[in-house]
Amino acid sequence: MSEAAQERLTGAEEVVWDLSVFYDSVDDPQIDADIKRLEGLVDDFQARWRGKVAEMRAEDFVSAYEALETIYDMRGRLGAFAFLNFSVDTSEAAYQAAVARIEELEARLSQKLVFFDLEWNALDDDAAARILDEPAVAKYRYYLEAERRYRPYNLSEAEERIIIEKQVTGSGAWTRFFTQLTSAFRFDWLGDEVNMTFVLNKLRDTDRDVREMAWRKLTDKLQEKSMELTFIFNTLALDKANSDRRRGYASWISSRNLSNKAGDEVVEALIATVTSNYGLVARHYELKRALLGYDELYDYDRYAPLNLKESDAFYVWKRARDIVLEAFNGFSPRMKTVAQQFFDKNWIHAPVLPNKRGGAFAASTVASANPFVFLNYLGDGRDVTTLAHELGHGIHMYLSGMESGLFALYTPLTTAEMASTFAEMLVFQDLMAAEDDREVQLSMLTEKIEDTFATVFRQVSMNRFEDKMHNARRSEGELTSERLNQLWLETQRDMFGDSVTITEEYGSWWSYVPHFLHTPGYVYAYSFGELLVLALYRIYQEQGEAFVPKYLDLLAAGDSDYPDRLLAKVGVDINDPGFWQKGLDVIDEWVSQAETLARALYPKKFV
Repeated sequence: MSEAAQERLTGAEEVVWDLSVFYDSVDDPQIDADIKRLEGLVDDFQARWRGKVAEMRAEDFVSAYEALETIYDMRGRLGAFAFLNFSVDTSEAAYQAAVARIEELEARLSQKLVFFDLEWNALDDDAAARILDEPAVAKYRYYLEAERRYRPYNLSEAEERIIIEKQVTGSGAWTRFFTQLTSAFRFDWLGDEVNMTFVLNKLRDTDRDVREMAWRKLTDKLQEKSMELTFIFNTLALDKANSDRRRGYASWISSRNLSNKAGDEVVEALIATVTSNYGLVARHYELKRALLGYDELYDYDRYAPLNLKESDAFYVWKRARDIVLEAFNGFSPRMKTVAQQFFDKNWIHAPVLPNKRGGAFAASTVASANPFVFLNYLGDGRDVTTLAHELGHGIHMYLSGMESGLFALYTPLTTAEMASTFAEMLVFQDLMAAEDDREVQLSMLTEKIEDTFATVFRQVSMNRFEDKMHNARRSEGELTSERLNQLWLETQRDMFGDSVTITEEYGSWWSYVPHFLHTPGYVYAYSFGELLVLALYRIYQEQGEAFVPKYLDLLAAGDSDYPDRLLAKVGVDINDPGFWQKGLDVIDEWVSQAETLARALYPKKFV
């Protein structure tokens, strides 16, 4: 992408991460040495414990888990290095080859290690309980106990090994192809060649013609690639259906709920509560249509700025960094200190590059290294909150890795979104408190509402699309692009009602969402995390400083216990079906506040 296409320099152009904590380059000879050592450790583990788990004592389980920590750490370092390099340049052959090599290595190693969990789960409940009751296994009791939840869904070792082996050329290959395909999308923008990140960002432009042009270009590209994208989605949906059937999962979402350590009834209550509050979405967009002065609001207008003061603010990298760090410091100096390391030690990759993967993420890597944050920073207000969001993830990962170790590092998706969303809330509240211009406040409030809608309502509407897609794939067979478009439009129109005109062309926009493929069932975790944070922030407002250490302890705990138990320590009961409405009530208050403020400032727009 040319500098002209990027339009304005942000200061983030040289903000690139330093991955030398792992290796110097993809050609580093230490990689080969570590692979050889890792394979030896796995062979030793297999030789020592295979066929013997039923006879192991508590002390043996401790020894085995300590060995697994070493194995998983080495494997994680190799995998993180390959994945992070590939994310920055998905077209680089050396990075593609490195990812393929590590995927194949992980498959080989996993086949050799799969016996351990299967033999542990094969123990009857009484024998397992005797081990779990031993004080010696206290450090690993939760992980041993949690693993047994998969007991009803385990297959034979031979079957499990085949599944692992075939994943490399099956679902893993298709998701990687999707990433390479969409990262290679190029668009002609007024004579410049730009990528999808640039085009998506233009959906937030103040000029309606620019937004419509961006919408058209992405729509045309998705339709151009509909054959490939539809085939990928169909293939992976069938692969999941076959896997779920083979293992005996009750529905397409059951395995995700199990992984998230969230009961089906908790997730069902969340989704039912959110969908029953879709009216909030319509209220907000009716307000937005009036403020913009449009007769009709189209799907390409959803993210339109209001053209109020500060609605098109531009944030250079240094300013964004300072805003985020100051907000974190206001909550806890320790939180700021951890976040500061990401800037000072080059744990962030921020510039927009031609073949860089789109979006943003935080990578936990391993406890012996550090997390990394991945961004595509263009300098608008949403990029500032995205920086706060991903740093929230990073702080969570850093604290849990430091305090609770490798096994606690990989939190379930539901609580993984907690820290990121809380970090966003801190920045928003800090900025709102410092602003006394009511027009600016309205602009900020509407932007926050839309960000929250994107996290709560849009993600649940996408969950509803996933639900329809997976069930249709299982009952109807291979789905056409037109059928998938229809399912997408149904679920999007359910959310917006009559407040936004959803065009038929928008029907193809399901096809660029990576979460549907990389992590089926993921998206409701965003809504879970957002509503959870609204409850946590209310508690913070009530308790003040007394809440801070409890919250940081919650982050440091990582995945060291079940989410409901950890959250109970800070006064949250996610098993209460009425819990989710409390968060939605906060959103309702924001919408009402925006409506009142807008009518006071612009009474003529509401005559």
